[in-house]
Amino acid sequence: MKGLDVLKGVKIVEQGTFITGPCCGIMLADLGADVIKIESPDGDPYRAYQGGQYSPHFQAYNRNKRSLALDLKQAGDREVFDTLIREADVFIQNFRPGTADRLGAGAKRLQQMNPKLVYCSISGFGADGPYVDRPSYDSVAQALSGFLSVVVDESRPRFLGPALADAITGIYASYGVLGALFDRSRTGKGRVVEVSMLEAMAHFAVEPYAAYFALGTVPRSQDRPRLAQAHILRTGDGGLIAIHLSSLEKFWTGLVAALDAPEIASDPRFNTRLLRIDNYDALGAELDRRFSQHPTQYWVERLGGNDVPFAPINRVDAAVKDPQVQHLGLMVPVENPHAATHAVRPAVQYDGQRADAVRAAPLINEHGAAIREALAQSPAWPSAT
Repeated sequence: MKGLDVLKGVKIVEQGTFITGPCCGIMLADLGADVIKIESPDGDPYRAYQGGQYSPHFQAYNRNKRSLALDLKQAGDREVFDTLIREADVFIQNFRPGTADRLGAGAKRLQQMNPKLVYCSISGFGADGPYVDRPSYDSVAQALSGFLSVVVDESRPRFLGPALADAITGIYASYGVLGALFDRSRTGKGRVVEVSMLEAMAHFAVEPYAAYFALGTVPRSQDRPRLAQAHILRTGDGGLIAIHLSSLEKFWTGLVAALDAPEIASDPRFNTRLLRIDNYDALGAELDRRFSQHPTQYWVERLGGNDVPFAPINRVDAAVKDPQVQHLGLMVPVENPHAATHAVRPAVQYDGQRADAVRAAPLINEHGAAIREALAQSPAWPSAT
């Protein structure tokens, strides 16, 4: 297996459940860090999200890790945990505020044992404040942060898609950890990295907030598609195509050519970009009417031949077979799979090198015996090989 190794030698203890903590861990593991996932004897609850102990949801965020089950109420297991912490570079947890301290895994105690430790704490609303005791999940963070208001269809509000707030918060946390590791290379001291789902999602919505502070108007969900001149159009065979004309006039000209409809360019509702923004819904209805007259492949050829930014809205099964996805080697084998045989590789490349496989997410305590045996012989960080 050829993986990425830019974080080779970085030792991480992750005590995360569900998505935010494990997503932070997987981002670093995918870059070559050695992540030991600490689980309770019952395992991360996300394992059983759809029954069993190895859900696809768990697999998604826990590949390239080792699993060690510990009961921190037991003195022997606490000592195993402490031994790992003394050798670790990073600790990740996403408990509700106060829980880590009760478990003996608070920042003060762990950094007293290991002053070089980068301690990453992920929460719903932050470490204190009026909402500190409220439970938070993905949907709650999307709503409170303002993000949901600029993506939801106001005519039929409902949640769609994957757990964005959970995953985005984990990605922000990994970015914070990398910054702290770089800072440690200069100072020799660890830092406490804190990120909440509320803060992450508000920052992710930085553009709507910038518009609010600059213009004094409250952004709505249709603002971005209108300004970007983005439309989703249904084709004659029931497919969906997305187009994004942006602000360059050449893309509008290309669309007119693809439609073979010079009359639409001279329509007084659409003959300038600002008019097309003002008449966004009318233009969408006109495009829907025209796109419904031909199948998807016809439009793929017409739009592609006229340099229009577009893509068919691929389902996952179609995306796997997409020529560009295959060219990039984006889907890679899972090494020693317990279930899924393929996965999406890490998105980044270094000097043209990309991962050509990933290691399967671990079973509960899969590496426990080997880790315990290694620590019984030496307090040094147990090798993954």
